Amino acid sequence: MATKIALIGAGSVSFGTGTLCDLFGAHEVLRGSTVALVDTDPTALERMMRVARRMNEALGGPFILQAATDRTEVLAGAAFVIIAVAVQRNARWRLDFAIPLKHGAKQVLGENGGPGGLFHAMRNIPIILDICRDIERLCPDALVLNFSNPEGRLCLAATRYSTLQVVGLCHGIGMAQHAISEALGLPIADIDPKAAGLNHFTWILDLRHAKTGEDLYPALRQAVAQWQPEFFRSGDDLRLTRFMMDSFGYWPSCSDDHIGEYLSYAWEYCGLEGYDFDAADRHAAELAAELDRWGRGEAPIDELLQRRSGETAVEIITGVLGNTHQYELAVNVPNRGLIPNLPDWAVVEVPATVDASGVHGVAVGPLPEPIAALCRTQIAVIDRVVEAGVHGDRTAALQALLLDPVISSISQAEAILEELLDVHKDLLPQFASLG
Repeated sequence: MATKIALIGAGSVSFGTGTLCDLFGAHEVLRGSTVALVDTDPTALERMMRVARRMNEALGGPFILQAATDRTEVLAGAAFVIIAVAVQRNARWRLDFAIPLKHGAKQVLGENGGPGGLFHAMRNIPIILDICRDIERLCPDALVLNFSNPEGRLCLAATRYSTLQVVGLCHGIGMAQHAISEALGLPIADIDPKAAGLNHFTWILDLRHAKTGEDLYPALRQAVAQWQPEFFRSGDDLRLTRFMMDSFGYWPSCSDDHIGEYLSYAWEYCGLEGYDFDAADRHAAELAAELDRWGRGEAPIDELLQRRSGETAVEIITGVLGNTHQYELAVNVPNRGLIPNLPDWAVVEVPATVDASGVHGVAVGPLPEPIAALCRTQIAVIDRVVEAGVHGDRTAALQALLLDPVISSISQAEAILEELLDVHKDLLPQFASLG
């Protein structure tokens, strides 16, 4: 099933490595395909290309490999485009977290929600829409699979302002499966959730044993009531997640800090320490050094060929090519009635099926009304974020903050907006007319 797959942002040590591992893991199915690596950083791109060449050679050359810093050189003919982009991700995220905190905003992460999520989205929306315009021109029938955050906001911008089939992917549902498997003492493969809502704010509406069909919610509620720290070996005790399940009746996904981005009271359980940027930077540097060793032939490539990312992009690609009608636990797509008590235009996270015509969200019915109300609040914020990010609309950006649950005053919202607009102005070209 030869095809052409473009990876935009392939120089990322995390996304690029994981996606290559998945592609080469499916090399028998995809043999003869062209894989085009794209990144604006030539050093990062060359590092990943050296690794890709070694992997390709080790498997007998199943792929035709291309590399470009200009995506327009390789997009023509692509049937699938996978996107994971960000500019100065951690450096800018540090500002997104520290400046609102200085002004008293109690956001727990600052990546996808709160003031930080607003500016993260506004920096990435122009990038995503520029990519979409090139895809519309050069490979308009391509299936676009997005990993860039803030997932729901970027997918709404792409589906609202392009004609492409854009699907957002996230491993959050896998994180929920992992936590529940630990709480219940069951293998992850036995945890079968049906979840719906928004990205990083989805709710497990039904929970079954994958082999027997047994309802696992009674056992999960009992386990949570008798919670012991050793349930969660990750070190995250999921206090907020457990509180929300007790209060709203369903387990939210995917982790305390992510769901906490959308809740005014999350800081009481999550704290205000934010993301561990130093650890993330160290991990990225270590992985880059490891990739260099693989690329230079100083480390055996077999280890890398055995790795898998846990993401579903390549499985979806092979599902489309094979018309498999396979079931996916979670995708982000326009609602269009899948969750009837949320707006039709909203991007929602729901299960899906995959066939030759693409990815199709599964109708899950209405959310319990209190949960729908929580989601509708965020959908209202997301709408304003997207309009601000597309048009450079300061009023829409202020509205996004005033609608956001983590903002507590007008003066706070205005101060945060002005300071973040100033520090990020070099990456917010749509606001250039504001001076």
